[in-house]
Amino acid sequence: MTYFTRLALAPFFAAALATSTAAQTAQTLTAFEEIKALPGVTANPDLAAQLPQSIRDAGVLRIATDLTPPISFFDDQGKLIGIDADIAKALSIILDIEVEMTDLGAGAGIVPAILSKRFDMSISGINDDPLLEKQVDVIDYMFDATTIMVQQGNPQGIASMDDLCGKRVAVPVGTFQNRLVTAFAESCAEEMQIMSLPKMPDVLQSVRTGRADATVNGYATSVYTTEKQVGKGVGLEALPEIRLAVGYLGMLTHKQNPELRDTVVAALQQMVDEGGYGQIMESWGLGPLAVETVKVNDAASMPVE
Repeated sequence: MTYFTRLALAPFFAAALATSTAAQTAQTLTAFEEIKALPGVTANPDLAAQLPQSIRDAGVLRIATDLTPPISFFDDQGKLIGIDADIAKALSIILDIEVEMTDLGAGAGIVPAILSKRFDMSISGINDDPLLEKQVDVIDYMFDATTIMVQQGNPQGIASMDDLCGKRVAVPVGTFQNRLVTAFAESCAEEMQIMSLPKMPDVLQSVRTGRADATVNGYATSVYTTEKQVGKGVGLEALPEIRLAVGYLGMLTHKQNPELRDTVVAALQQMVDEGGYGQIMESWGLGPLAVETVKVNDAASMPVE
């Protein structure tokens, strides 16, 4: 498997944020030579020793994810790939521990899975915001924003959030985008019909088939889906000139597990400082969304548009 094929999103991301079938499928990730060769992806015994004793005793770090290409998705052979899979493999090398990554099938299941301690942490495209930080600790590991997706060709001429008033807008249950759309709908003179669906693939399918007029979705995922037309993204189009709520995507840990949180932050910062993290981001075409410092619960520092 080649994890470092460049995915060309260059025209969009060159100026990006500078100006602004798989439920319950577990994948045990192995340390591929491409990841091991990255700068900063080297075993750190001191950090490994800082993992909680329960995780060291189990010998495995249990990670929850959901599917949001190119952050995390399945290839044609059913293997979990993407930025998160690469980062998870890097963490397994740095912390000298087996990693088991499980697709929960729906983003709304991530927080309950962490709160119930079914999983040690999540690595998935979850938007950090102050409300989320009240429930769990959020490790801010990349930037993202929000945009609108419509059918290819944009037959209804949607060009702004205002144009969603009076329309059918599909969003995943329990997500930042769901809350954003719900809050915005209160300002609409013509009622917006919000369709809250359980899974992101279902949301994309509803727009593709015309059941919904649009969705509000993560920026990186939307542009990647438009460029590559993967899965149920076929027939969709992102509106990249629309950038809303620029902020972070975060990994989640339980608030009662600061040892794990701090150890993961240090491992990620090792990758950032030595360049391996940046190479992973570049390999998926998302270099401009890379952070320079891995922070925790930092959503309040980001402007909300």
